[in-house]
Amino acid sequence: MAIWRKMWRRNLLSLSLLVCLLFHSLIVNARPANMSAAKEKTPVSKDENEILPPDHLNGVKMEMDGHLNKDFHQEVFLGKDMEEFEEDSEPRRNRKKLIEIFTKVDFNKDRSISAKEMQRWIMEKTEEHFQEATMENKNSFHAVDPDGDGHVTWDEYRIKFLASKGFNEKEVAEKIKNNEDLKLDDDTQDVLESLKDRWFQADNPPGDQLLNEEEFLSFLHPEHSRGMLKYMVKEIVRDLDQDSDKKLTLSEFISLPTGTVENQQAQDIDDDWVRERKKEFEEIMDANHDGIVTMEELEEYMDPMNEHNALNEAKQMIAVADENQNHNLELDEILKYSEYFTGSKLMDYARNVHEEF
Repeated sequence: MAIWRKMWRRNLLSLSLLVCLLFHSLIVNARPANMSAAKEKTPVSKDENEILPPDHLNGVKMEMDGHLNKDFHQEVFLGKDMEEFEEDSEPRRNRKKLIEIFTKVDFNKDRSISAKEMQRWIMEKTEEHFQEATMENKNSFHAVDPDGDGHVTWDEYRIKFLASKGFNEKEVAEKIKNNEDLKLDDDTQDVLESLKDRWFQADNPPGDQLLNEEEFLSFLHPEHSRGMLKYMVKEIVRDLDQDSDKKLTLSEFISLPTGTVENQQAQDIDDDWVRERKKEFEEIMDANHDGIVTMEELEEYMDPMNEHNALNEAKQMIAVADENQNHNLELDEILKYSEYFTGSKLMDYARNVHEEF
């Protein structure tokens, strides 16, 4: 079973608040069934976590587990400035920063943002996320390339991965060297098998089962590679495709497992989830509106550097705040709908706009 299938089912179940709480409790207290004596008590460091392929990819519309990226609009509007807009940050400072961003997006300086200007900005911010991932990859690659030869073997990565999960690195390395059974629990073994498959997919021809820094970037961030993007799409379709026809229908894309709704509050969450996915499927993913999303359509949808998608996204973002229906965004509109663009509300959004602009 693929890791993403496990994550998909787990995340779907978490839509029920009660199940979410129980699941959180299980995660906190869970331990692998085997090799318990080999566990280290030291906490996992941030650097160790960075060697694991992330589920969330900045600037990509869908998560690795098939969920929609709820922060996508903010990521492609704010880029690396996203962290500056926190819920508890000072509203006046946020307003000033948002005005600064508006002036940058307004390329022709006519005090309004057109769809073409927003498209251009989205592409710039997406490229920013690419550059950030590339820089982070350098550190991650160094962490798994202990001998510094510029290549990482599967065994080198496997040792670091298990160490990040709390296993004793020296003991694991010794067992692998001596071809001994690692005695892993089923869940950890499933994850490793899925990662190994992904590892070989990232190994560019001619395959040598070694990853250089560029290939390791594709392993961690498949959005950087057309081949890995295809692989990611294939995995998502496999997890959601109930009739195995390698296509997605609306019912497959929005289906929830039975028994996930425990109370009315959870029902409301499920309804919102279904409504959001239905809109995304019908209006964006299904390019020819035939009720089916093919692997090709999903690949185009997932490609963060697709200019046509960026233009459609720009039009969508403008439509959200375009109160005067002129198909452009003015400053007062973007300030009023600041939560959509930045994740934070601005109190008295129009105050001192002219003085600060």
